[in-house]
Amino acid sequence: MRIGRTIWTTVALAALVTLMACTGGQPGGPTAPAPATTGSGTNSPAVTSPPGGPSPPGGAPGGAPGGAPTSQLARVSANTAGEGQIATALRDAGVPDAERWAKEVVEHRPYPADDRSLTKLREELARYNPGQDTIDKIISALQP
Repeated sequence: MRIGRTIWTTVALAALVTLMACTGGQPGGPTAPAPATTGSGTNSPAVTSPPGGPSPPGGAPGGAPGGAPTSQLARVSANTAGEGQIATALRDAGVPDAERWAKEVVEHRPYPADDRSLTKLREELARYNPGQDTIDKIISALQP
């Protein structure tokens, strides 16, 4: 009788180990995150997550109280993202009238790919006198 239990225990343990290997040890499945997609379900090179991953769920827009931008904010490309993607990123960063500012970002393309501080965009936005806080929020949501 003892040999029967040993075999059953070994089979159950092997099944458990196989199950854990298939799910990456996580209850939700593999540990690799799914690639970012656009609304059409295609991969989108325009959206990136900063090091450390996306903002924690349930947080305020921008990842900080009051919608203040943080380093956890997902950034989109000012050069390649669609106007809707830019508007969403700006809204998440706490930018007032995000749709208007997204239109301005798209209108003044292209931006130098090597200018990480988006100096040209800052200069274009300053013409509208939005205030330094608004410009900083816009820039925090974008990358070249």
